[in-house]
Amino acid sequence: MLSNSATFKIRLATPADVPEIFSLIQALAEYEKLAHQVTGSPKELALHLFGDSSELDQSSRRYIEAIVAQASDQLVGFALFFHNYSTFLTAPGLYLEDLFVLPDYRGIGIGKALITKVAELAVERNCGRVEWSVLDWNDSAIAFYQHLGATLLPDWRTCRVTGEALVHMATLQSNV
Repeated sequence: MLSNSATFKIRLATPADVPEIFSLIQALAEYEKLAHQVTGSPKELALHLFGDSSELDQSSRRYIEAIVAQASDQLVGFALFFHNYSTFLTAPGLYLEDLFVLPDYRGIGIGKALITKVAELAVERNCGRVEWSVLDWNDSAIAFYQHLGATLLPDWRTCRVTGEALVHMATLQSNV
């Protein structure tokens, strides 16, 4: 564990970071009691973070970006995000998919530094907003986000379609 005076570095992820980022994703899933939902692999994560320059098809593009927090030689946190779009603002935005700091490294500013860097990138890219979701039972995260100025949107609910339901939806015929 770092002391309150210990140093850490926030930086963009590199391909060499992928195994550690994937381990942090697994730690996040454990924390959220969702480890059974981790079905991906470091190889897929690397492809989506950095693309495959040897391939020219659509599947080789970058879908996500990541920022990491490094203490000594270890990654201790990450923020994973991607661009979205607000039709009402007619402006791009950033969606923060995950923000996670290992428990032993919380309370020393790493989470704040990660989310601040995402906000900095959003401003540099002329984005109209940064959005994310938080589990309703995660009171410490909710308090942290509100302390930073985030607004919880009580009228909005997340919709999700995955697996067989996604395949089924993709095959539905329009009645038009």
